[in-house]
Amino acid sequence: MKKKLITATTQHFKSVFQQEPESVFLSPGRINLIGEHVDYNDGFVLPAAINKYICFAVSKSQTDEFILVAQDLNETYRFRWNEVLQPVDKMWVNYMLGVLYQMKMKGFSFTGLNVVFSSTIPMGAGLSSSAALECGFGYALHKTFKLGLSREEIALIGQQSEHTFVGVKCGIMDQFASVFGKKNHVIKLDCTSLEHEYHAADFKNYTLVLFDSHVKHTHLTSGYNDRRNEVEQGLNRIKTQYPSVQTFRDCTEDQLESLRNELGETMYKRCHFVIHEIRRVNEAVKALDQKQFEQLGKLMFETHEGLSKDYEVSCAEVDFLVDFVKKKKQVIGSRMMGGGFGGCSINLVEKGSEKALFESISKAYREQFGITLSCYKVKISRGTSKVKKKIKN
Repeated sequence: MKKKLITATTQHFKSVFQQEPESVFLSPGRINLIGEHVDYNDGFVLPAAINKYICFAVSKSQTDEFILVAQDLNETYRFRWNEVLQPVDKMWVNYMLGVLYQMKMKGFSFTGLNVVFSSTIPMGAGLSSSAALECGFGYALHKTFKLGLSREEIALIGQQSEHTFVGVKCGIMDQFASVFGKKNHVIKLDCTSLEHEYHAADFKNYTLVLFDSHVKHTHLTSGYNDRRNEVEQGLNRIKTQYPSVQTFRDCTEDQLESLRNELGETMYKRCHFVIHEIRRVNEAVKALDQKQFEQLGKLMFETHEGLSKDYEVSCAEVDFLVDFVKKKKQVIGSRMMGGGFGGCSINLVEKGSEKALFESISKAYREQFGITLSCYKVKISRGTSKVKKKIKN
């Protein structure tokens, strides 16, 4: 699959620009094993890069013109470096212009560039194709023009691109996982300090499978902002009563329980989820290190229950997917993954059972909702990188 993507992207570059690309880069999508909605609550997350990629074929231009070719969309965007960089109507262009704008703000200057990119990351599935686009392009610029940037700087440039040119105030997890991914390892990331550590993720007799609900409800953005406000207000009230509490990491369940009436049921439930999810991430790392995969799966189910009932960011379709597999002995863990209100469930599944499981769940899902389910079997891969060997056509 990877070689096929590289070959197709390289061949398209040759047909457009009548020459071989100077360099080829791969930038992966990501999963998050556990740790949802805690990136903005001083928590930890457990993401990993996966073997779904955006491939970039790149060469310097003899002019000051940038030519960006989105192969899958059959669209091209041209501009010159000395033009004012500002958001445009094409959303995919903004992810790349935003990166260039951040580079410009850092004082970098470029000659022109020819770029063709193509992807195997499913769009709208919550696998962070946007972060892969930002970070892959940023990494390609860094390597092509020898900018001397660190991986952390590239991730932060990608995040700022999304904040400024796309208008999404995302956390750092997606970009960080795409850039820092390590094969067969998850990253325990402190989203506040960016301190991180790798943990081996060899699931032995199990594999990771994603079920794409193919729904994305329109209240994702408003619901996300509401949750942020609710937990922020909740934490401020807790800090007023317990001055030793600075973040949700410091808050105990007993402290939260003592303020249940004062917080009100909604705010209490939001804070309850965050405190427990921070604990679950630490327990998940321990389970992973000790190869206690049933315990890891149990924590995944608990996270989904919290996301659905306490944080209220799931939906009927994804709840159905998780409830369905809970009754299957070959599935030891499942939960909603991502911001919520649609997207994918992530499942820890017994190797060899994937096909039969997908057939049964897709049939039931179609009968219930009239929607065709998609299935992605994923492996944990390395982060954004340059392709060292040329792929023979």
